[in-house]
Amino acid sequence: MTRPVYLVDGARTPFLKARGRPGPFTPVDLAVQAGRPLLMRQPFAATAFDLVILGCVNVIQDEMNPARVAALRLGMGESQVAFTVQINCGSGMQSIDTAMRYIRDGSHEMILAGGTEALSHAPLVYSREATEWFGDMARAKGTVDRARALADLRPDFFSPVIGLERGLTDPITSLNMGQTAEVLAHRFGIDRVTADTYAVESHNRLAAAQSDGRLKGEVLPAFDHDGTAHECDDGVRPNSSIEKLAKLDPAFEKPFGKVTPGNSSQISDGASWVILASETAVEAHGLEPIARLVDSQWAALDPGIMGLGPVLASTPITQRHGLSCDDIDLWEINEAFAAQVLSCVSAWQDEGFCREVLGYDAAFGRIDRDRLNVDGGAISLGHPVGTSGNRIVLHLANAMKARGAKRGIATECIGGGQGGAMLLEAP
Repeated sequence: MTRPVYLVDGARTPFLKARGRPGPFTPVDLAVQAGRPLLMRQPFAATAFDLVILGCVNVIQDEMNPARVAALRLGMGESQVAFTVQINCGSGMQSIDTAMRYIRDGSHEMILAGGTEALSHAPLVYSREATEWFGDMARAKGTVDRARALADLRPDFFSPVIGLERGLTDPITSLNMGQTAEVLAHRFGIDRVTADTYAVESHNRLAAAQSDGRLKGEVLPAFDHDGTAHECDDGVRPNSSIEKLAKLDPAFEKPFGKVTPGNSSQISDGASWVILASETAVEAHGLEPIARLVDSQWAALDPGIMGLGPVLASTPITQRHGLSCDDIDLWEINEAFAAQVLSCVSAWQDEGFCREVLGYDAAFGRIDRDRLNVDGGAISLGHPVGTSGNRIVLHLANAMKARGAKRGIATECIGGGQGGAMLLEAP
């Protein structure tokens, strides 16, 4: 049984840049801030959903299974089933994909699918040696045992590292995510000026979308415990320039690297939800779909070149549906790094790559900039890991509607050497 699946509404919080200390919201706080106004504007009760699915990577210890905690705080009822999914950067998209399959096979009618992440709340991690020392101290009995344990104390035991730093390093290749972008920049000849130019354009596009009101209804204010209203993505730099970015040192491969803090995604906090519904639910509640979810694909590849995940995930979709590059009106490729996005675009134009890796007889084609990340991306607004996949699907749907586009693809690279993609069509 295969039924159409519709995206009928969605909303997200502003993405708030991490600034060296825990931000005002936990992952569940963010999910509630995005979800409460979204549910309030629906013509049905919050208890009408069959299921809640939420992507989250850095779950904090006080919010185990954040999907369930968020659902209860949102007043969705004690009988509401909710579970959390995790596939690194693809978690927010995985929630949509899972929901789509449940509805498509006829077992569910309406699902709330989202992603949330508070990277500023990433824990501090002690070394293994320090952890063992704390254990020895806890087990010590009597003055002599405690004195022996104290003798093994070293000053570096009190120098924890940010857990996020370890999380962004691949355990198989020992490369951090920025270094994998450097590998792609070398492979596809992405120079520093090109990467910085892309980054400046990302900021300019987001700034324009904010000032023109194109994010109205999609980005909803978040109110912290002090009553402060956070109304827009706060990492955008409309005064950025190639000259300013050129002054930044490479972040990962000094002195000649192409990846800098200025042309990389920002570490940030944020949440996003979408409401998916069957045709039956659409008719029952009088809903107006924004887009139809047509297909999805997950792919895996060498973790050292994880940034090419969008190419390997999106291409099978276009092949299945007989679509050319020109048939896709809009693309959302998550901007993990400028060099990574540009490498994906270059790969689709590389005849040798397309023939040897993708099975084409010629190059797939060129994705023009006026079809790609039209309102900016993670370089300018941030990349809360578990959220971004949800955001790009939501924004693609809204951008398609605003521009009268027929088809769009949302896609992302995933740490660990994977990629995800979704094809959307006008309803």
